[in-house]
Formats: sequence, C-alpha cells, structure tokens
Amino acid sequence: MGERLDVVNERDEVVGQISRADPALRWRDVRVVNAFLRNQHGELWIPRRNPSKILYPNALDVSVGGAVQSGETYEQAFRRETREEVGLNLNEVEWRELAAFSPHQTGLSSFMRVYEIRSDVTPAYNPDDFTGGEWLTPGQVLARIAEGEAVKGDLAELVRRCYGGVE
Repeated sequence: MGERLDVVNERDEVVGQISRADPALRWRDVRVVNAFLRNQHGELWIPRRNPSKILYPNALDVSVGGAVQSGETYEQAFRRETREEVGLNLNEVEWRELAAFSPHQTGLSSFMRVYEIRSDVTPAYNPDDFTGGEWLTPGQVLARIAEGEAVKGDLAELVRRCYGGVE
C-alpha cells in the first residue's frame, strides 16, 4: 500500500489522505518537516543526497527532511525523520522550532515546520539518504547554490528565511 500522507487545505487542516506514490500527489497539499543541525560556530551540517534518490540525486539538502505521514503531527514526523536520517534522539539534544510555512504564502513547496538541532558532532547519517555532508555557514550554502551546485528544491529559500542568508 505504501506510505500515506494527509492532504490538507489552505489552512493546513486535514481533508483526506493520499498515497505518496499516487501520481495525483501535489506537494503543496501535504505536510513536511525540515531541520538544520547547527553547531556553536553557526555552521549548518549540509548533506549530499544519495545518487539513488529519485528526486534531487546528488544534491545538497537540509540536515533532516521528510513527509509527515498520515496521522502524525509535525513533531512526531520530525522525531522519526531525525532518528532515521541522522541517528539522533531528540530527547538527548537541544532543539527548537524555527518557523512554520505555508506554500500559499511563500515560494516553498509544502506546508512545513522547520527546526534547528544544536550539535557540534557530525551525525552518523543514514547512507541510504546521504553520501556525506559538510559544515557550512548559511552564506557559504547560498554561495554554493549561486555557483550552480545541485540543490534540493527548498534549501536556498529555507536558509534565507531562517538564517537571513548572511555569515
């Protein structure tokens, strides 16, 4: 049956469900979570997506990201994705919600909550998701993107909106 996602209206209220594999899926009608690992120097851990990924192979990405599954809250999805992708238990690290965005009021792809995890340790990332990563300042991330580096869709806008895009 595959992964099921809640479909939401323009007020982020659940109005139905859809299979993630359904060709009718529109990302602006579902919920996602994204998070940045940020160290004490203000650098973000920016991973590179696995080349086997269907969407954005080999692209720079947020530290943690994924769809909110049907019946999950944003925070439950954030906790699950953080465990799956970077092996961190959110009960053991400092974190906070940075922002909540609507695709109807921004250029972002979906309804999303964005979080920040404080860590000075390069994570034990899931090799099914990422091939590696590096610590970069927000300005360095945006410079890489401006130089033509492959990047997952919302990364540049999230860096600009959450960190001002400056050193």
